[in-house]
This record gives sequence, structure tokens and C-alpha cells, in this order.
Amino acid sequence: MRFYSAAERTAFVFTLIAVLVLALLPVPRLKEFGIDVGFHYDKLNHASAFAVLAFLGGLGWPDRKARLIVFLALVGAAIEIVQGTALIKRDLDVLDWVADCVGMACGLVAVICANWILRRGS
Repeated sequence: MRFYSAAERTAFVFTLIAVLVLALLPVPRLKEFGIDVGFHYDKLNHASAFAVLAFLGGLGWPDRKARLIVFLALVGAAIEIVQGTALIKRDLDVLDWVADCVGMACGLVAVICANWILRRGS
């Protein structure tokens, strides 16, 4: 059995914080700070962020994938709700949440592939 170090969990937490900051800062603030990361297609930004989160979380908590997916789905939904408020002045878009979920599925497939490769190598 593979030993899961704190590295995957730490990377997950830092990535989650970065995703939340990028998702919840108003666009003028992002521009003010010179932050322009990601792809020009917004749905790809969502999918890639949540794929990375699902991948890191799947490695960090291998026995809790179902809880991880529920947690990330709720985080994605909460981000959309908060983005739809006057405080953030961004758009609430259900398709962004769908892109989050597609990204999570891709991240889990990547975890399965990584574990398969690691098992074959041992």
C-alpha cells in the first residue's frame, strides 16, 4: 500500500485557497493586481481548476473520494452563488458549475490512472 504524505493534502489546501481567491475577487481587483491566469475560455478555467483539485484531493484522501466530490461540488456551487452577488459583481453561471463537475471527473480519472501506473511499477 502506498504511503500518502502530507504533500498531497497540503498541495490540495493551497490550490483550493488559490482557486477561491481567483474566483471570488472582483474582476477589477484581479486586473489591479495584474492577475491574468488561465485560459481565455472561462469553462476551461473552471474545469482545469477542479480537475487539479480532484486529482490532488484523490491522492491526498484516497479512501474518501465520494466525500471529496461532494465537497468540491458544494464549493463550486457556492462560488457561483457568491459570484452572482452585487458584492463580487461577477456572473452566476450554472454552466460554470457543470464545467467544475466535468473537471472533477477528469481529475478522478487521472487519479485512477496514476494509481494504476504506480501499481504496475512496483
